Amino acid sequence: MNYHQYFPVDVINGPGTRATLFVSGCEHQCRGCYNQSTWNPCHGHKFDLQMQQQVIDDLNDTRIKRRGLSLSGGDPLFPENLSAVLALVKRVKQECIGKDIWLWTGYLLDELSPQQQQIIEYVDVLVDGKFEQELADPSLVFRGSSNQLIHYLT
Repeated sequence: MNYHQYFPVDVINGPGTRATLFVSGCEHQCRGCYNQSTWNPCHGHKFDLQMQQQVIDDLNDTRIKRRGLSLSGGDPLFPENLSAVLALVKRVKQECIGKDIWLWTGYLLDELSPQQQQIIEYVDVLVDGKFEQELADPSLVFRGSSNQLIHYLT
């Protein structure tokens, strides 16, 4: 998997202070997407074990009280991203006590493949649905268009 950007300190993508990873790769290619540079799975930087460890270390750094990890993109549930995202969310839940995981995807919760559902077992909050430019609403919290739903899973 590749990632486009990583922010060890982020207050935009989810509640509280978070670590946020924008992965590369998205097949939805929504019209009006603000992050089109993440669509190509080959763009960005390789998400290797060193980068995975950086995310874990940042979440466990007590100098900044982070509430959790936000996964966006691109799409974390893009087929080529599944194994790396699953490994990351498992480690976060095992090694980062009390940290929540938020995940944004263009896929719908009730249409996820078994592999995608494995990841969702570790996710606390899922924001699902493609961005629909006709339904865009800047007043919405944590989503870009009104068709997108926030699922509080834990």
